[in-house]
Amino acid sequence: MKRNGVESSVVFWGTAKEYLYHHLPDIRKASANTIVAYRNSLNYYIGYLEQQKKCARKCISFEDFSRENIKDYLDWMLNSRSLAPKTCNLRLTAIHSLLEYASSEHAELMAIYLGACSVKGVKTPDRPIEYFDPQQMRAILSAPDITKKTERRNQMMLILLYDTAARVSEILQLRVGSLHLDSAVPYIMIFGKGRKYRNIPLMEKTQKHLERYLKEFHPQLNADAPLFYATTYGEMHHLSADTMEAMLKRYAMKCIGTGVEMPPKRHCHMVRKTRAMDLYQNGVPLTHIQQLLGHENLSTTSGFYAFATLETLAKSMQKVSPDMVEKKWADKEVLAKLYQL
Repeated sequence: MKRNGVESSVVFWGTAKEYLYHHLPDIRKASANTIVAYRNSLNYYIGYLEQQKKCARKCISFEDFSRENIKDYLDWMLNSRSLAPKTCNLRLTAIHSLLEYASSEHAELMAIYLGACSVKGVKTPDRPIEYFDPQQMRAILSAPDITKKTERRNQMMLILLYDTAARVSEILQLRVGSLHLDSAVPYIMIFGKGRKYRNIPLMEKTQKHLERYLKEFHPQLNADAPLFYATTYGEMHHLSADTMEAMLKRYAMKCIGTGVEMPPKRHCHMVRKTRAMDLYQNGVPLTHIQQLLGHENLSTTSGFYAFATLETLAKSMQKVSPDMVEKKWADKEVLAKLYQL
């Protein structure tokens, strides 16, 4: 007997591949990183079906994306594998997204999609923003031994990482041609998340550092050459994110050895958050910070940075002295404004 669209494995594999290799990159214009994350998430679920539900891969169909299976999968991720809530939610989002696309292509899958959507993600607790305080950030920027050429390169990476508040991947993808130091306002062009470009102005000190760096590391000024590179067999190549993470941790340990306290977990993304927090605490509008960070929605920026730190709160409270309070309450105009609808 011929199987229907819900049960057919041919429909599932064909639709899933169309979603990953055409819909995401060509229609939704998703970034390469997003596509990889979604593909991995879907493959993890397929692996779960095979190993835990004993489904043969060649027979997997959309029928296996039932609400009960997805509930079991979420429970398994949380309690058997002890995965982080954010990881579980990402994998759940990938499943929902595939089923949304599939239901638009095959109407008979709508019930499966709606059932899957009733399985909600895990609540993630709000945690304080992790960032370096000014003393820690200065110590890390000064940690490289600039008597060595490689260390001078590393220091330049750290300075640019902080000044631009860019993501590590964005810094490592830069080419010499990304710099525009001769413009009226010197800036750097970053190719960011969502395949979008954004221009970030460079501070005067950073501009001078870059000019010295280019003279030493790029005397020929080849616009297509990677800005930060290593050389293997005479060929330049981009550095890896792992290399940069290891570099930051090494410098943090060096700072600890000199008596500077450091956060327990140190990673490069903290430099981006540090720059954003420094700007926020110095009164830079959130819309400007949003533009710098490359956040599409202001809510993303405000959700991370729009809260009063202990120091900011203390300063605000100190401004309200008893004399000031008494004076305001005695002001008839202030009272009139308070007691109105």
